[in-house]
Amino acid sequence: MSFAKTYSAQISYLKAVLVTIEVDISRGLHAFSIVGMPDKSVEEARDRISAAIKNSGFDSPKSKNQKVIMSLAPAELKKEGAAFDVGMAITYLKASGEIDFDSENKMFFGELSLDGSVRKINGSITLIMEAKKLGITEVYLPKENAVEAALISDVNIYPIETLRELIEHINTKIHKKETGDKITYSKIKQQPPTRIIRKETVYAVDISDIKGQEGSKRALEIAAAGGHNIALYGPPGTGKTMLAKAFCSILPQLTFEEILEATAIHSVSGTLQDEYVCQPPFRAPHHSASYTSVIGGSSSPKPGEVTLAHRGVLFLDEFPEFDRRVLESLREPLEEGVVRISRSKGGAEFPARFILIAAMNPCPCGNYGNRNKPCICVTGSLQRYRQRISGPIIDRVDLWVEVSEVNYKNLSNNTQGETSATVRKRVETTRALQYARAKKFNLFPILNCEIPSRILTRYAELSDDARDTLTISAEKLNISARAYHRIIKIARTIADMDKNGTVEKQHILEALQYRPRQHLIG
Repeated sequence: MSFAKTYSAQISYLKAVLVTIEVDISRGLHAFSIVGMPDKSVEEARDRISAAIKNSGFDSPKSKNQKVIMSLAPAELKKEGAAFDVGMAITYLKASGEIDFDSENKMFFGELSLDGSVRKINGSITLIMEAKKLGITEVYLPKENAVEAALISDVNIYPIETLRELIEHINTKIHKKETGDKITYSKIKQQPPTRIIRKETVYAVDISDIKGQEGSKRALEIAAAGGHNIALYGPPGTGKTMLAKAFCSILPQLTFEEILEATAIHSVSGTLQDEYVCQPPFRAPHHSASYTSVIGGSSSPKPGEVTLAHRGVLFLDEFPEFDRRVLESLREPLEEGVVRISRSKGGAEFPARFILIAAMNPCPCGNYGNRNKPCICVTGSLQRYRQRISGPIIDRVDLWVEVSEVNYKNLSNNTQGETSATVRKRVETTRALQYARAKKFNLFPILNCEIPSRILTRYAELSDDARDTLTISAEKLNISARAYHRIIKIARTIADMDKNGTVEKQHILEALQYRPRQHLIG
């Protein structure tokens, strides 16, 4: 009997870890065991690979009197999922002497069906990233994952549909018919590098569909251009949700690096609908969503909505109705762009660089400050409602915009305003200015919302009038240091929209208009 070894990988949080598959076959009564902390799905692979091997034209491991030990190393890493099936099957066949191949610089992934066909897996792009990092030159994985995997360069991707097809491709053992002629086997064609095809997206809501609300549209454009968080508040039915949905239509498409980030996250989470993510993600969890589903977690930390919204938008409608624990946990991702989760079994750090759009009513009944409808909230309920959003969270939201009721004449007006395409072009131009400035400071292309405080005075140069105006206003409004810096970042974005290299007084004054009103925060 014999021994064989191949390589695969395991998704751990949002990264991949190399897993070595070893098989040892010895004489004795039939036994088939898998060691290395396998979960239930990995243990069940014994039956899947036995049937797949039999239906691929080879002898099933269960038909022989032999002792088979499969080891998945490192032993301390819990092995989960069915992605090891293909690697385990061919490692067994090599150990049994039925096939032979060079296993170095190769990785194998895929779930096996009983008939030997190979099923799709999650997280293929993350697995390929790890393969490239380790210097692996050939990766064999399900055909359905090939386009996604081929986004990564310098790794040869081979899409497989069946176990038999894979064996015929890699087997180097000499097979002869009775006549002595060699059998000619078909070879798998290498997957060509994936080219990003940017399709024109049809959005459910175009910004021109919204009548009136010009001030709110202006604020949305500022938020999109600089990556700033924004809160929309006002009476029910004034268009807050429509404005939030239209926001995605004015965001530029993702860069290639952002496509890789977003695709990897959604692939690992099993939420990837196409081969790759090209548009900024839009996530809108219900206000009854649990802490774990929004922030991430469970016993083995998994990404939540804040991570699925990475490089996109997180829309929280009925903002104060979310669990207070959820709202307070937004502090770290809003400030640092990451969320850190610690558990007894280990900790994880997930990316969470998103634009927050919060929508809320000014009071429980929604009519506080409404001239036409009286507010029926008692003082106690109004105060409790305001206290649901803490000061630190309010400070971390850059733009607070009141969405007032629209005049009925505007609703019936057939005149079309600016389309999302027009606004999006301006946003792209403004972001290009920010990326060019970031390059001068030797920073990774960042938006104004990400400017480090240590270089803010050099990055966003204020005129003398602008500086004096900001200082006087900060003293009168008694704003925090964080809010002070955020006002400068917003003003920098407004100046970029005006193609002005220096932040002037009018830019500071407009930025100050987006501070939260006193009646909103109590």
